[in-house]
Amino acid sequence: MAVFADLDLRAGSDLKALRGLVETAAHLGYSVVAINHIVDFKEKKQEIEKPVAVSELFTTLPIVQGKSRPIKILTRLTIIVSDPSHCNVLRATSSRARLYDVVAVFPKTEKLFHIACTHLDVDLVCITVTEKLPFYFKRPPINVAIDRGLAFELVYSPAIKDSTMRRYTISNALNLMQICKGKNVIVSSAAERPLEIRGPYDVANLGLLFGLSESDAKAAVSTNCRAALLHGETRKTAFGIISTVKKPRPSEGDEDCLPASKKAKWSVTQAGVQWHNLGSLQPLPLGLKPSSHLSLPRTRIQERQLWISHQRAHTRKNRL
Repeated sequence: MAVFADLDLRAGSDLKALRGLVETAAHLGYSVVAINHIVDFKEKKQEIEKPVAVSELFTTLPIVQGKSRPIKILTRLTIIVSDPSHCNVLRATSSRARLYDVVAVFPKTEKLFHIACTHLDVDLVCITVTEKLPFYFKRPPINVAIDRGLAFELVYSPAIKDSTMRRYTISNALNLMQICKGKNVIVSSAAERPLEIRGPYDVANLGLLFGLSESDAKAAVSTNCRAALLHGETRKTAFGIISTVKKPRPSEGDEDCLPASKKAKWSVTQAGVQWHNLGSLQPLPLGLKPSSHLSLPRTRIQERQLWISHQRAHTRKNRL
């Protein structure tokens, strides 16, 4: 059975209203919800606050409808960026931002949308639905965002409130689907009141109006949300990946394909000896031929070097 998630329940100062949102989501069948704290640095005296603790909301978590386990409550931070300087908070390792399970960015211009898709260390990129899109989506930044594992978020509660916003929501969603083809898209409620939340299957049907296929519409409230949460967990815990690959040793059949210089080195290495410096070889004893000094296979260059070393030693002995 699919695990449904709503990653945008708007956090307010009224904890009682927030409890009602979570209880309604659990009653509708959502297993995971995220309490969204929004920061707009365009306004004065805006700071990233600490997330709301679950213990402040509930002593006992509500049980998900149709399941025997309690609902999972996560925290989310959404930063509205209207100037490139606002992105510095997300580029740097912000201690407050790392306290949140999910970090989203809401770009207001095409340039900031390109920066969010290609450079910012976030989990979600929010798409405006309350007004006409101020720019056209382009394929390169969206493809980069998909390769990086970022998700694009559409919200549906504004479409419930007003017919004009409903038109903008559907229009902007269709423009996005023409480029991303339904990949990495999630649909959230952005609800401030319990009446604005819809059930997961109703949201999946609403995704058909946004241009999603039937499977992509269901994934927008289930598997894509789970992928975004895993991306957020990786962002908080991982700093890099080191991949080691064992270099295969050439087989006996590959020895015939090697050049003459590498074939001699391979033969000597197989016998347990590596020729690092031919000048360090000792001269042969008198009366011995070069081929009888070692039982290892040698090239003509090595044979010549051994013979020259032997002749030099013999000449020095005669001079003495």
